[in-house]
Amino acid sequence: MEIGIDSFAAAMPGTAADNSVALAQLLERIEKADKSGLDIFGIGEHHRKEFLDAAPTIILAAAAARTSRIRLSSAVTVLSAADPVRVFQNFATLDLISKGRAEMVVGRGSFTEAFPLFGYKLEDYDDLFTEKLDLLLNIRDHETVTWSGKFRPALRHQAIYPRPLQAPLPVWLGVGGTPASFARAGALGLPLMVAVIGGETHRFRPLIDLYREAGKRAGHPADKLKVGLHSLGYVAPTTAAAIADFYPGYAATFTRIGRERGWPPVTRTQFDAQNGPRGALLIGGPEEVAEKIMRHSEALGGISRFTFQMDNAELSHEKLMQSIELIGTRVIPLINA
Repeated sequence: MEIGIDSFAAAMPGTAADNSVALAQLLERIEKADKSGLDIFGIGEHHRKEFLDAAPTIILAAAAARTSRIRLSSAVTVLSAADPVRVFQNFATLDLISKGRAEMVVGRGSFTEAFPLFGYKLEDYDDLFTEKLDLLLNIRDHETVTWSGKFRPALRHQAIYPRPLQAPLPVWLGVGGTPASFARAGALGLPLMVAVIGGETHRFRPLIDLYREAGKRAGHPADKLKVGLHSLGYVAPTTAAAIADFYPGYAATFTRIGRERGWPPVTRTQFDAQNGPRGALLIGGPEEVAEKIMRHSEALGGISRFTFQMDNAELSHEKLMQSIELIGTRVIPLINA
C-alpha cells in the first residue's frame, strides 16, 4: 500500500511575508516526506484566503527540485473550473521536471469559489466536469486532438505539447459520496481516490463495489481499478498526545466551516466518535493508526493508497514534521509487515 500526505497549504495569519514562510515550511515538509520514505505528496486547489494552493503545480514543481523519489500529485485539481489543455500542459511539464513522478487527482472540489472566479455557473457543476474530463483524457491519450463540446471552443487537429515522460500520465478521479461519480470512474477505468472526512468509513463499501462492478462491465482489468482513501489523520508518539495536539485546531477549523454550511459546532463527543474504531478520523500513535488503516482497507475490499490530511488543525510546522517522520519510520513499516 502506498502511504502519503495531502496538503491544502494552510496560510499563516498575518502578512504576505508570513505566507512566504508558510510555503517555505511546506516545501520542507515535502522534502521530509521524501526522505522519510513516504510514497506520495498531494497539494490541493482552493481559492480562499486561508489556503495558499491556488496554483498547485507551481508548489509541486518547487518540490520536484528538492526531492528524488516521492510522487507528486494534485489533491484535487478542480477540473470543472479549469481549462483541460492548460491542466495537461502544467502536469506534463511537472512530469518532465520530476523525471516521471507527476500525477493528478481531478474532481469537482468541495468549495465553490472557483466557479464565479473563472466565469462558470455553479448550476453547470456536473456537466462542466463531465465534458472537461472527456477532453483531458482525450489530450492525455492523443498528441493531436479533434474535439468539440458545450463549454469550450472546439479543437481541430490541434497538437498539444509538451508530452509527459510517463505514458500515460496518471489521472485519478477524486470523489465524495455520489454513486454516479463512482460508476463513472469505473466505466472509464480510472483509479479512484475517495475522500472520507466524516462518518464511518466502512459505509463507502457499496459505492466502491459499484465502482469495481462498473469497471468490470466496461472490460477493465481488476488491477487497473485501484482505490485510494483520503482522510483526516495525524500521528504523534502516543494516542493521547495526538488527540491533545489535533483536537483544538480541528474543532476551530470545522466549526468555522460549519458556520458557512449550516452545521452545528464541533464537540469533543463527536470527535471521539469519529476517532473511534469505525470512524473516519485517524488520530493516534503509530500502532493505532497503522491498525486502523488496515482495518479500513479490509472493510473497503482492499485499498492501494492512503493519504493523510493533517494541516487543517492549526498544527505547528514542528508537529507536522514529527508526524511525517513517524509515518515514515513507524506506520509504513507496520503496514508493510
